[in-house]
Amino acid sequence: MSRLQKPAPPPDRAAALEQYRRRADLYDLELQLLEPVRREAIARLAPRRGEVVLDVGCGTGMSLPMLRDGVGARGRILGIEQSPDMIAKARQRVAQHAWRNVDLLCSPVESASIPVIADAAIFHFTHDIVRRDDALTNVMEHLKPGARVISAGLKWAPPWAVLTNLFVLPAALHSVTSFEGLLEPWSMLAGFLGGFRVDSLMAGGVYIASGTLARP
Repeated sequence: MSRLQKPAPPPDRAAALEQYRRRADLYDLELQLLEPVRREAIARLAPRRGEVVLDVGCGTGMSLPMLRDGVGARGRILGIEQSPDMIAKARQRVAQHAWRNVDLLCSPVESASIPVIADAAIFHFTHDIVRRDDALTNVMEHLKPGARVISAGLKWAPPWAVLTNLFVLPAALHSVTSFEGLLEPWSMLAGFLGGFRVDSLMAGGVYIASGTLARP
């Protein structure tokens, strides 16, 4: 487990695009094991009727049905995803359900032209995004003061939790481009939020972090 200790390079956008190009067709199936984490994260986000919610790194749109159930027909969801292959699947999902209040933006998060000021944001298994200060800053600048924020994803368990880390290692190799920050993936996000809380799930190999955007 020496990778827990060695300095790691920052996220690599080109590598991420290739990684998710390969995964797009099987992504929904691969993520089924972690669906309880998604349900718990969205339950903690608690999207409300009429709210605007950002789904940051929305992938194939697996969170969209639950988010849409929360905000209702009068709310709005904006999904942001840099992978054309992944967002094409999300667009198919939106078209299938004929959702008129779900918009999708294909862009790196750090340079996305976000056209809304949102009530809440979710980062679900988006390690490369939550380890970029420019991406987090762009999102936070498009949230209302006091907006609710949730992040969920992989994390290293303590070194003695060998079996858990044997799960985390291949999962991370398959889904992130950098192991930087995997001990505390939420550490950069915490600097933007008040009332910050982190909980560990799945024997310490997964986290859910939550807080509200600090008021100026």
